[in-house]
Amino acid sequence: MRRFYKAVGIAPAAASDVEGFHVLLDGRVLKTPAKAALLLPNAALAEAVAAEWAAQAEQIKPDSMPLMRFCATAIDRVAQDRSYTVQELVRYGGSDLLCYRAEDPAALIAREQQVWQPLLDWFSQRYDIGLNVTTGIIAVKQPEDLPARLTRILEALDDFRLVALHSATTGTGSLVIGLALLAGRVDADAAFAAGQLDELFQAEAWGEDYEAQDRRSGLLEELRQVQHFLKLL
Repeated sequence: MRRFYKAVGIAPAAASDVEGFHVLLDGRVLKTPAKAALLLPNAALAEAVAAEWAAQAEQIKPDSMPLMRFCATAIDRVAQDRSYTVQELVRYGGSDLLCYRAEDPAALIAREQQVWQPLLDWFSQRYDIGLNVTTGIIAVKQPEDLPARLTRILEALDDFRLVALHSATTGTGSLVIGLALLAGRVDADAAFAAGQLDELFQAEAWGEDYEAQDRRSGLLEELRQVQHFLKLL
């Protein structure tokens, strides 16, 4: 799509009963792909999204606007069906990556214990939920009330934070890592290292191909974008 606007700005929502900020393109309220007004929770986020639009050259490149993507997803998808996003995240919690440890070699076992166990301990202390850990790939049974308790935690989040959490969780394979990033317990680089621990260990031992390296670079960039998005919130 060719750039169709000249000026980019922000403005508070015009309605007296609506709080938030709009991004303006030539004075018109920017809309999401689903044609909803892009109403953002604060001026900092609106300014950052506006900067993405202002940085577009002759051709608009959506892939260069991650903040816009997060915001539009929150409005067009999560807000329309929060239960779907919540339940998908609950399923990740029921089979969290950090609960499945290697059986060998000893060096990998030690690294998982060093990196993953502190995150599980943090999760247990913060939410008063203990997750069971196993070795191998056979499913481990988690507490029966885990889905209900995770649902309450996730339902307390707003749509924008749910989007951020969903991206971090699906990228790393771990709701615990996602929640740790959301809470500032880890930064994006640490979240990436934890989520990719097994693969990075194998790459150190056997090397890696370009596709795997490229995929990991994309994941790290996504997590850094999530972290930036959360700071703006």
